[in-house]
Amino acid sequence: MTLPAPVSRRSFVVASVGAALALGVSSQAQAQAQAHARGRGPFGRYGSPSARLDERTLYVHPGGLGDHTTVQAAVNAASGSGYTLVIAPGTYRETVAVSAARTEMTWIGASGEARDVVVVYDNAAGTPKPGGGTYGTTGSATTLVQADGFTARDLTFANDWLRAEHPGISGTQAVAIKVQGDRSAFVGCRFLGHQDTLYADSMALGTFARQYYRDCYVEGDVDFVFGRATAVYESCHFRTLIRDDLTGAPYGFVFAPSTAGANPRGYLVTGGRISSEAPDAYYKLARPWVPSSDTTARPMLTVRGTRMSAGIDAVEPYTNMSSGFPWQDQRFAEYRNAGPGAVVSVPENRPQLTSSEARSHTREAYLGDWTPWKGC
Repeated sequence: MTLPAPVSRRSFVVASVGAALALGVSSQAQAQAQAHARGRGPFGRYGSPSARLDERTLYVHPGGLGDHTTVQAAVNAASGSGYTLVIAPGTYRETVAVSAARTEMTWIGASGEARDVVVVYDNAAGTPKPGGGTYGTTGSATTLVQADGFTARDLTFANDWLRAEHPGISGTQAVAIKVQGDRSAFVGCRFLGHQDTLYADSMALGTFARQYYRDCYVEGDVDFVFGRATAVYESCHFRTLIRDDLTGAPYGFVFAPSTAGANPRGYLVTGGRISSEAPDAYYKLARPWVPSSDTTARPMLTVRGTRMSAGIDAVEPYTNMSSGFPWQDQRFAEYRNAGPGAVVSVPENRPQLTSSEARSHTREAYLGDWTPWKGC
């Protein structure tokens, strides 16, 4: 599958049907125009309400041509296991939650282009809630997936909350998606945000949720791929953003795993690339997150076969989140990376795997008896 093109979160609406909505064109008309351009109906090759693929396939269309006009309404209607949601081109401005009971659910972007189907909202951790208090990091998520066996293809998950528009809010974490279920797979998807974009986590400390991301695009600035899941990122593109609110380095950190100490597998990044809008060396590759709720965590990140641009600080690619938990005590390692951001000039700052060690850092080793890549 072709890697999704790197469209900035600031301009993703322009690159999607949201541009037409901003100009006053109806979502229904825009979705029909997208479909006409591709020579298919609004649901592409995935049938329609009048030609349903099966009884557990539901169709979402913003202008009313499907079973539901919002993604959450379709999720609510999928009251059991094994449902498929075919989502027509459109910008769906809503928050969506997939409960643990809705297992083996699949979401498909009908056009086959992730930029056409956007699920977006703009809560941040510090956003006031209607009933008092604030949302917190988890509550800021545009999409929350707690069910096992969730799969998404060709969709954009976004949080378009911006610091500059909310100078009075200090809780600037703004999650595009939080994924907690085991056997969660994302193929050809985009994840757009700034701080805490992609929260790859689990339901509980003792639960080692496995997740697989292939041919995906993720962008952000601070800890924008984070959490305690066992997650494989294969052939994915990570992009660090420019920051107008800071005058010096570092602007942020790509990864912030919080792997449980008992979990032998954390984050594996393989065959990908990391690019940057920022000046050279303005981003760190990672820092370990040891949450106050789990001070026994031993964050784990392995990056192999990945090209890093000059935006990554090659001399000191890792740093601490807390002085009490130095990155050197965690499980960070690299293997056969390339590009100016991967140059090993200070060996003690860039732990490298041996060829023998690298054999245990593969998607097969991390995902065990689950083989999502065979069905992708």
